[in-house]
Amino acid sequence: MNQFNFYNPTKIIFGRDRFNELDHLVPKDAKVLVLYGGGSVKKFGTLDRVLAALPNREILEFGGIEANPRYETLMKAVDVVRAEKIDFLLAVGGGSVIDGTKFIALASYYDGDGLDLLRDRSITANLKQALPLAAVLTLAATGSEMNRGGVVSSPIGKLGFGNDLVFPKFSLVDPSLTFTLPETQVANGVVDTFVHVMEQYMTYPAEGRFQDRTSEGILKTLIEIGRATIDNPTDYDLRANLVWCATMGLNGLIGAGVPQDWATHRIGHELTALFGIDHAKTLAIIMPSLWNIMRDTKREKLLQYGERVLNITTGSEEDRIDQIIETTRQFFESLGIKTRLSDYGIGADQIDSILAALELHNMTALGERGEITLEISRKILEGAI
Repeated sequence: MNQFNFYNPTKIIFGRDRFNELDHLVPKDAKVLVLYGGGSVKKFGTLDRVLAALPNREILEFGGIEANPRYETLMKAVDVVRAEKIDFLLAVGGGSVIDGTKFIALASYYDGDGLDLLRDRSITANLKQALPLAAVLTLAATGSEMNRGGVVSSPIGKLGFGNDLVFPKFSLVDPSLTFTLPETQVANGVVDTFVHVMEQYMTYPAEGRFQDRTSEGILKTLIEIGRATIDNPTDYDLRANLVWCATMGLNGLIGAGVPQDWATHRIGHELTALFGIDHAKTLAIIMPSLWNIMRDTKREKLLQYGERVLNITTGSEEDRIDQIIETTRQFFESLGIKTRLSDYGIGADQIDSILAALELHNMTALGERGEITLEISRKILEGAI
């Protein structure tokens, strides 16, 4: 196991009907900016419940943060923060709203070009001041409610950032808030969580036994409940397990001390930026093909996953790996998630544009060993058609 530092200061308030606790969690003297996305938090009463739980405070609202939050929108919120002298941010939404709020928390104290925070990760990582923030989670997928990072869509690409200052002070995680989500968003959340875990697991053995077994437990749980929680949207226990898997899948625990990949995400981000495909759907497209192309370097972990999670234990190694990849693809398909570029109208003639975007964003040595060159990315994309 590799050396590591582990730090996660976020307090989780998990369970049904915990809104009354917001009054004790948000500072009494705070001037609060409540941030959210589209109209769902208003339509289903979540926003009203949040506001009612925060009496005797000066509260402003900022809505319209997009899925894959746009830099331009977030900078408008930064203007509000500065003009109104906001001193606490409360995100009400899923990963996109929380990611966007994290960026706002950092950018509000940055004097330079806000794009610097996406262009140069070292600048972002070294910032010493940010607005405090917290979250009320309404969609399980990204784990942003309990981590230090985010992703923003900007004029220079869909790019990530991170800083310990943007760990939420707390996150209220009520699985019942996800009951009203459309089926496709729940399916996306299952896939996003599944691939988050895989990016930290499907590499090579590193004697991270706790990390591996914990990852495998999350993966098995997602396979068990994925279709069931879509078909039974108000089953609290199913949805609670999905929500907790998403939170634990990307809060730093299972990735501590082990190699990580993230190539599927890097390539997937370009598909979202170029073609507008949902983030989770891009992951379901890329990951099976990436495994196939990189099967030799991932062989031991593929076979381990096959045995421990999928119960695939017979046949030659090559046959088992083929079956593992196909079984995983079929799991995604069972959720209603298509797994081929051609399913989204993307053909071989568009691969060059994807590779050009990867090159522009310096994504030319991806994967846990930096072995995924542009030429290998081409093979992955060709295999995903």
